[in-house]
Amino acid sequence: MGTGDDREEGVLASKRTATRYQILVELTARQPAVSQSEIADAIGITAQAVSEYLQDLVARDHVRKLGRGRYEVTKEGVDWLISQTTTLRDYTQYVTEEVVGQVDTVAAIATDDIGEGTPVSLSMRAGTLHATPGDTGSHTAVAITDAAEGSAVGVTDFQGLLEYDFGRVTIISIPSVTRGAVTGDELVGLSRTLDEHDLLAVAGTEALAVADALDREPDIRFGTPEAVREAAAKGVDVAVLAVTSEQSAITDRLTDQSIGYEVVELAGS
Repeated sequence: MGTGDDREEGVLASKRTATRYQILVELTARQPAVSQSEIADAIGITAQAVSEYLQDLVARDHVRKLGRGRYEVTKEGVDWLISQTTTLRDYTQYVTEEVVGQVDTVAAIATDDIGEGTPVSLSMRAGTLHATPGDTGSHTAVAITDAAEGSAVGVTDFQGLLEYDFGRVTIISIPSVTRGAVTGDELVGLSRTLDEHDLLAVAGTEALAVADALDREPDIRFGTPEAVREAAAKGVDVAVLAVTSEQSAITDRLTDQSIGYEVVELAGS
């Protein structure tokens, strides 16, 4: 994973992080006099669990205890709450616009012949929306055009959620030109790693040179941080050759979306 400190995880990274976020919201709204039982009822956990979370928040310097039943959210706590709220808002916007489909019409690839007005089930395959005749899937819609198998079909009237996993992102750290070249043995290992992913992205001239040495044509060369995020968010596995100086822009974008990743360090990087 790209982050080892769970204080930096996105609010949806774990149930514990989400609960910590909820409790901090309730504390901010109720401070300084706080009823642990009221917070427990509000978010659906036990008062004992609230007490344990409060101790954790105090240990993190997100909350200051003023006395029995009195707490104050610190500046650090407010900053964390704001950062998580921003991440959550971005994610909610993504889900609303691209996953749930709160739009009038979208296009999908027909997996079989589809007639106008018939129900379809939607699925994500290799980062592209597909429509299958029938309404047995978890995310359904209605076709508004006729379509032959393999062609685009317009769909609307969405129901349910589109279920799929985020793609796997592996970032291979490429040394800068001043720190030496990638060795032949490393190139062999890299080639095997790239074969395990759907797309290849590069960031930096040295990374492009390594792709050329491997006789690989990158799928993503420009706007790499955003393109990698979007591909992974649509369930596509992406390998990224990135010069060390380019990595933070990519990892920050993935972290903002709560998308996991792995960084592979080469000997010279």
